[in-house]
Amino acid sequence: MPETKRITKTNPYATILDFQRIFDEDMNSLYLLSLLLTADREMAEQCFIAGLEDATKGNPVFKEWARSWARRMIILNAMRVMSPRPMEGTGGSNSALLNALSEEQQPFAAILELEPFDRFVYVMSVLEHYSDQQCALFLGCGKHDVIIARSRALQNTGSAASRSNVETEVTPHEHSDSETGQLVTPLLSALA
Repeated sequence: MPETKRITKTNPYATILDFQRIFDEDMNSLYLLSLLLTADREMAEQCFIAGLEDATKGNPVFKEWARSWARRMIILNAMRVMSPRPMEGTGGSNSALLNALSEEQQPFAAILELEPFDRFVYVMSVLEHYSDQQCALFLGCGKHDVIIARSRALQNTGSAASRSNVETEVTPHEHSDSETGQLVTPLLSALA
């Protein structure tokens, strides 16, 4: 009798170990995403940890989508913590955080100084490449609010760049983790 081949199915869904590996490998960029959204070290840490918990305990996600799902969990947790709303300026930036930025991290200062809603729209649409419709759905507002907030954020980050002669096109999602780590690690140690 011929030998029968054993057919095994591989699990198409990400496991807890997959998400733990992603959060370990992408720790710097995921924390940076959290920090850029919240502009607060403690809230950023909470969002990072909650993002890991939600990713591992949530609905099944295809393995191929696990990295983007991890980023989405960070964004959703930051939204829960911050509840950004259009035209709700809370004013005042976190001066301790801004003072801790090194020269290489100064491009982040312009983003961190934005009003919360504008900062969320900027990070989600410009850095994370969400569409206006996706941003509006996530933030519970109209597309018009997203367009206006992004325009305001781009204008403000552009003004800050021209004042400091620093390029503001920093996209942590597109940088390798080693590049992002070089930017984030000194920030983390300065804030500890």
